[in-house]
Amino acid sequence: MIQKQIFLKARVDVKHPYLVMLGLYLGAFSGMFSETSLNIALPQLMDAFHISAGIAQWLVVGYMLVIGLVLPFTSLLMKCFPVRKLTIFALGAFMIGSLISGFAPDFRLLLAGRMIQGIGTGMILPMMFSVILEVFPPNKIGSAMGVASLVVMFAPAIGPTLSGTLLGMFSWRWIFFSLVIILAVAMIFSVIYMVNPYKLTKPKIDGISCLTSVIGFGGIVLGVSLSSEFGFSVPVILALTIGIIAIILYSKRQIHMETPVLDLKALMVSRFRTGSILVMVNFGIVLSALYLLPQYIQNGLLIPVATAGLVLLPGGLINAFISYLSGQLYDKFGAKYLVKIGFSISIMGTILLLFTSSNSSAAYIIFCHITLMIGIPLAMAPAQTSGLNALPGNLSRDGSTIINTMQQIVGAISTAIATCLLGMGQTSYFSNGGKNESEAFINGSHYGFYFALVLSIIGFIISFRIKDTKTEKL
Repeated sequence: MIQKQIFLKARVDVKHPYLVMLGLYLGAFSGMFSETSLNIALPQLMDAFHISAGIAQWLVVGYMLVIGLVLPFTSLLMKCFPVRKLTIFALGAFMIGSLISGFAPDFRLLLAGRMIQGIGTGMILPMMFSVILEVFPPNKIGSAMGVASLVVMFAPAIGPTLSGTLLGMFSWRWIFFSLVIILAVAMIFSVIYMVNPYKLTKPKIDGISCLTSVIGFGGIVLGVSLSSEFGFSVPVILALTIGIIAIILYSKRQIHMETPVLDLKALMVSRFRTGSILVMVNFGIVLSALYLLPQYIQNGLLIPVATAGLVLLPGGLINAFISYLSGQLYDKFGAKYLVKIGFSISIMGTILLLFTSSNSSAAYIIFCHITLMIGIPLAMAPAQTSGLNALPGNLSRDGSTIINTMQQIVGAISTAIATCLLGMGQTSYFSNGGKNESEAFINGSHYGFYFALVLSIIGFIISFRIKDTKTEKL
């Protein structure tokens, strides 16, 4: 049975919903910034702690691993504890992890701080999207999701610019100290304005579900993340196999449980499935293209790190504007055409990147980046809002957790594939008699850009399945 949302009141009436959300918005920005900002700082960290690239990679893998472990439990936590307390705890954990990493005298403490940061990010992201559905009226949810999309998409887009500036002016430690400042502001707003929008049901916690969740999501994220460094070695294949088996067992158990840890009934709603898949594909484009582009600028065009950040700044600013605008447009026109246009522009942007060379000007790179930063956010917020808005209220927490959990897995997979393709392209260049390191990196980057192009085309095809959002009763 399909029921249109005709009411104009929010599920939870608050006077200033954006002030309620500000702490979560800032926390989510910090999480996504932290996820992408260290890529540009890894060379400095390797020199500072005298570690190899493989060891340094654990700063990325460990962070994503903890996020992957925590995310599936967030829906359960919101059923057991007030959202206000969870928000303050998550921001506090993130802040403590940032301080530990910022002051770390050795690599072990740096890694420990990163993993504590992952606890905060894993909780904040799904809470942000869930609370939006409760404190905003239906005719304003698109705009609020647009701001959330701005936060999630702007952080990885602006990350290289901010990181490059901090590295050029200070040191890698200021990447973490800058997060502490943002998180302190987020904490103040959360203490003052955050509300508890849900009735606590406190379901019985199923130990087997928790165990299979940890093994499943942890195994997949760990295996995929390590595959870029070690290839499909025995440990990587073992981690992936165990993870997949555990996820299958976990999913079957959730479907048959009366009070599941994560209610997978949300996936039975066709519009939620479609919106979720489109979000996954779009996120894959973000983390593959934006993972390669800063490295391409530095290693292919031989542009210094601080300048590389400035090259990416215009696109980051455009990203922020389009992310917000896409939410406004969704409230007026729905998702149907916005998503198609967004993926069409992403196709054009990735094709433009395939024509880059060692002689490409900074202006051309800026144009390519701006094109991508128009297409990606134009599709992201409408697709996610369409999917989540199609769910009945009792499934909104679970739907948000499902999307954010899958985003992390897709992000890890996309980054790993982009890294593997980068290496394949470099090897192909040298095997064909090439001698120039920068040309090899450009060739490898093109392999990765082809992957982003394929994802853009897949997203465009799937976008024809999207419909105007309504709430579906199961």
